Amino acid sequence: MSDSPNSPKGNPNGKNQPDRFQPKVILIWLAIFAVMAVLWYQTDKGGDANEIPMYDVVVATEEGRIEKGKIYPNPNGGNNYYDVIGELRVPDDTVESGYRLVPFKADGKLVDDQYEILQKSKKFEENESNTFLPQLLAGLIPFLLVIGILYFLFVRQLRMAGRGALSFGKSKAKLLTRDKDKVTFNEVAGCDEAKEEVSEVIDFLKDPKKFQRMGGKIPKGILM
Repeated sequence: MSDSPNSPKGNPNGKNQPDRFQPKVILIWLAIFAVMAVLWYQTDKGGDANEIPMYDVVVATEEGRIEKGKIYPNPNGGNNYYDVIGELRVPDDTVESGYRLVPFKADGKLVDDQYEILQKSKKFEENESNTFLPQLLAGLIPFLLVIGILYFLFVRQLRMAGRGALSFGKSKAKLLTRDKDKVTFNEVAGCDEAKEEVSEVIDFLKDPKKFQRMGGKIPKGILM
């Protein structure tokens, strides 16, 4: 009998089974997003930029060689201590504009006059304090996620091993009732001789004296 076109394959009951919840997939996606967030954070803070002295930033600002930049107060360095990132114009005759943009970063103290020079240039964007906590979290989040994934996989393997040990030795025997899975001799195909012998044994067990009165022989199954 062919399967119904509407019944799902691989399911003998013909019912749609909901997909099982897989925490491992969610952890993997969280790890990917965390890595992307860290990369963005490092890029936003000038992670791949050239480091230059803070004095050179002030001079380049006065000379108009700063394309754009950001200023982050850094309380970890003390009073008037800042982190500065941005793009610096470097002369280059090979391009049409005559210069190319080079990312830079600098950290150090800016006295009032120097900070005022950066402000008046209108090239710098002032941001909130660049504290140590965001940097610490940016470094720890990927590490903690990797540890969490490894822990989840390890615990899952232990649980699977425990289930296998508990299921060892369990009987797979099924309890059959008189009304369930009842098969008669007429429904069994082939083996006519065996069916005939079994039928004779049953008749003999029901009424052995009848066989004796008729002069019959003991069935072969009884002799075995």
